[in-house]
Parts: sequence; C-alpha cells; structure tokens
Amino acid sequence: MRVLFVTSEAYPLVKTGGLADVVGALPVSLARLGVDARILMPAYAGLLDRVEVTGPAIDLGEALPNVRARLVPARDLAGGRSLILVDCPALYERPGGPYLDEHGHDWPDNFLRFGLLGKAGALVAARGAVPDWSPDVVHASDWQAGLTPAYLSLWGERHPVTLFTVHNLHYQGIFGREILPMVDLPDHVYQVDGVEFYGHVSYLKAGLFYSRFLTTVSPSYAREIQTPMGGEGLHGLLSSRAWALQGLLNGVDQDEWNPATDPHLPAAYGPDNLSGKAVCKAALQREMGLAERSDAPLFGVVSRFVEQKGIDLALSVVSTVLDNGGQMVILGSGDPGLEWHVRGAAAAAPESVAAHIGYDEGLSHRIQAGCDALLVPSRFEPCGLTQLYAMRYGTLPVVRRTGGLADTVIDLDEADAGTGFVFDAADPGALAEAVRRAVAHYREDEGAAWRRTMANGMALDFGWDRVAREYLGLYGEVLHAP
Repeated sequence: MRVLFVTSEAYPLVKTGGLADVVGALPVSLARLGVDARILMPAYAGLLDRVEVTGPAIDLGEALPNVRARLVPARDLAGGRSLILVDCPALYERPGGPYLDEHGHDWPDNFLRFGLLGKAGALVAARGAVPDWSPDVVHASDWQAGLTPAYLSLWGERHPVTLFTVHNLHYQGIFGREILPMVDLPDHVYQVDGVEFYGHVSYLKAGLFYSRFLTTVSPSYAREIQTPMGGEGLHGLLSSRAWALQGLLNGVDQDEWNPATDPHLPAAYGPDNLSGKAVCKAALQREMGLAERSDAPLFGVVSRFVEQKGIDLALSVVSTVLDNGGQMVILGSGDPGLEWHVRGAAAAAPESVAAHIGYDEGLSHRIQAGCDALLVPSRFEPCGLTQLYAMRYGTLPVVRRTGGLADTVIDLDEADAGTGFVFDAADPGALAEAVRRAVAHYREDEGAAWRRTMANGMALDFGWDRVAREYLGLYGEVLHAP
C-alpha cells in the first residue's frame, strides 16, 4: 500500500504543535507494517540543507497562476522518512515560522503558500507528478492541506481515496472570496456545499467537505466537534458526515519519552525502581531555584500559553498549591499577557513557583520526570500529548474531562485502575478542588496509593505502533468502501 501524507509540518524537521508529532511518527510506524509512506511538505528556509536529496527535482511549471514550483525527492536524515518537498523560494524561503513572520503575525499570503501545498498534493496524487509512484491513499491534515481533496474532487477524474485528519478544529484557514482565482479554484465552489464559510473561504471546510473519509485525534473530540459547543461553526457539516468520521487517539514516541533511557534526565528510573524519580525532583528544584523539599507536592505545567490550554486556570490555583504546601514549575510561551502573569506568579513566590518562558525540549523532559503531578486544564483538547508523557514518567496528570484528556486519563477516585485526577467544569473552583484532592492523595498512607497510580499510568501503551495498526486497518476499509 502506498500512502501520501500532505502536511505543513513534520517532526523533527518543522514543528509548532501535535500535527508535527503525528506526521513525524506515523509514517515510520506504518513503514514497519510494509506501507510505502511519503510525506509532502513545503521546503521551508534551510530545510533542503537538512535532508538528503534522493533524486532530480521535478518541475511543476506554473502550479498556480504566476507561481512556479518544483518537487524535490528527499530523505530525512534523522528518521529515514521519504519526503517530497515543495520547493518555491518566493513563498517558503522566509524568516520566522511556517505560518507566522518573525514578529508573530500571519503571513498575508498564507492562502497562496498553502494553496500551493494543496495543489502539489493533488498533482502527485492524480496526475503523475512523481514518476513511477502514485498513492493509493492521500492522507491530508488540517487546513493547510485542505485544498488537496478539493482539487482532486473538482478534477472529476479517477484519483486515490482521500482521508482528512483534523488535529484542531479551531484553526480553519479563513480567507476572502477574492483568493479563489489566485489558487486556481472555480467560482462555483463558493457555496455552502463547497468552501464557503460565513461569507469567507475556509480551507479546513474544503478538506472536511471534499474528502471521502475523516478522522480526528480522539473519540471524544470526534463527538464534541459535532455539537454547537465544540463544532466551531462546522458542527452541521460534521454531524451530516458522522458516518465518515472516526476518532483515533494519537500516540507518543516511547523511545524518546522513556525515563529509563532519557538523556535529558539526571537519573534513570522505571516502574520497577522509582528511586531515580526522587533524584529528578530534587535536581529540578535546584535547576529552577525552588526550595529543595522532598515532601512538597510539585505541580508542573508544560504548555503553549493560549486560552485553549487554560493557563489562566492554572495560574488561578497557584495560591491553592502554595496553601497546601506545594510548589509549581511552568514552562511555555505564547500570549504576552499570560506570559506577564506567569512571570509575576514566579516573582511573588520564588522559592515555591518557578517559570521558564520559551521552548526548551530538555527542560520539558525534566519537568515531566521531576514533578509529582502535571496540570492540563484545557478548555478543549483534541488529543493532548503532555498527559501521555506525564503518565509514562510516573507523573499524575490533573486534567479537564474533555476530548483526548477524557479518553486517556482515569480518575483514581472513580476506578481502581485510575491514572490521575479529572475535573469537569472549566473554572478555577473545579481545578482547585482537583488540586486539593491530589495533595490529599499524595500525603495519604505515606504515598502508597499515589505509587499504585503511578504504576497504572506507566504500564499503559500509547506507542505509535498501536496507532499505525489502527490507521492501516482504516486505510484498508476506505480502499474497499463502495
């Protein structure tokens, strides 16, 4: 079976969120199952210098009006993934990130940059752009790849089965109607049964409407996005296509996230010998300037600072943590106002609250290993990975009952096989009560129940091989669907 992944990012080449983790890991696990998987993505600035080019470039000519591009076959040096890079320096050779400039603003021509990605995906899929290779399944992800299934459907010729995955419905790729001729789309697609979305063009809706099958990254999120509360204005379309929609949980790289072998940690440990976790906690307290107290329940936050993630809720329980003899360490960045409040919380109680503003991969591992509990108070969460990392590291997640958090964390007061603490309402009082419950369990029976809960989480399998088997089964289903 041959599968083409159309994506705007893939770890470790380019990453801004969970999409990169999925596309970075899933093709590798599928390859172990015999799938010929290739990743089509833009050749961002410097990317061609970090891969092995494996063949001559393929000229696409004017892939879009007045936009010339070529395809460069390559291989990722780190993971061995097969790549097809869309090379268009005028659109992709820029400073900043894949979507934002160096000042944090959307590139004004993102409609064109990712229209080209979508068109390139369709050319590879249906019109033989890559000699001697064409996919059986096109697997596109998020709004940046939403036009691939649209082009394929509109061309009206035989083409591979299309599957579209929503990693976060909140980001929709909304543009004005005037962009349609610039991305080579006919005006008749601007209708409810097409790309029109409340007076604009939505690339995400294009993917959802024109793809044959749909997935998202957890069963609960698949249900939530069919409701007015969680559907971001697309619930009608999604509920009408419920027959084509499945929720499949993401996985994690269990080699990279393994406390027994993690090079970022000061001490190794595992479910059979947890002594190294105490070493990691003391080392994290020293690194972050906290008072070195083994008896203090240490709560961690590793997150983007955006409203979705509930960072304001986490800040609202700092006093609850401190009043109960605990400490808190926070890692992340994002909204400047939230960053200011995080710095203020750390400055007000430097021996009990510490913060690092920015991205630090090594520190994120040390926080997972050194903390006793991890706060994940998301207002909505398609899947979430930090709670999976936490359980793997014997750190008990405190999560809101939503999306993938609800699917992966079992409240220890609700089942013997509990793995963490779950609360319902997205408000400070509900989270504060969950924190108080966590502290009570931490101190109960000299921590015996806490250690049992740690063992429950560390025993779970959230590896990508499981996810790959599920997707391989789904690919087989969609290939043989009527």
